[in-house]
Amino acid sequence: MGRRHARPVSYGASVPATPPDSSAVPDPADDDVVEVRRSPRRRRTVTAYREMGRTVVLIPAAFSPAEEQRWVAQMVAKLRTREERRKRSLGGDNELMARARALSAAHLDGLAEPASVRWVENQHRRWGSCTPADRTIRLSGRLRSMPDYVVDYVLVHELVHLLEPSHDERFWALVARYPRAERARGFLEGVELAATAGAANLEPAADPVD
Repeated sequence: MGRRHARPVSYGASVPATPPDSSAVPDPADDDVVEVRRSPRRRRTVTAYREMGRTVVLIPAAFSPAEEQRWVAQMVAKLRTREERRKRSLGGDNELMARARALSAAHLDGLAEPASVRWVENQHRRWGSCTPADRTIRLSGRLRSMPDYVVDYVLVHELVHLLEPSHDERFWALVARYPRAERARGFLEGVELAATAGAANLEPAADPVD
């Protein structure tokens, strides 16, 4: 094992604030908040994603109230179905721990030994976090909607913090042992860029998970 550090280590871009001209309404199905953002740049496409514990639906500014209601209902239902499918695929905390141990064995010579690995729903500004002092790792529930290789990359990133708390040269050399690290970082950067564009009420990138 490497050096231990009591300070939690995390990464990931901050989530931008909600634009003032967007509308937000409670979803009666489960008390979730669904925020509708109209964009004059959009003509026909509709996108939905999670942001800061709410569902954001991006629609063309020209949509009528009836079109808005219909499309919001469809996109929210589609997003929930996709998330439920991903939850069943990724499993719970026990499966996540097993996944972390397998990744440690495959890419870190089994040296990274977490005491616990679990999903959390209160991490809206970072994808994962690690506390080397007690060897605990937490992954944001937002990752459940992303490809497996992205989830594995975040797990490897946090596992490496058990061996090297700082983001120094040795840290990134260990992370690079995961063969899809660069691709996964690019994916996450794209998600963060889309969220930033949405907060500015600009045309965002297409929904990367379908």
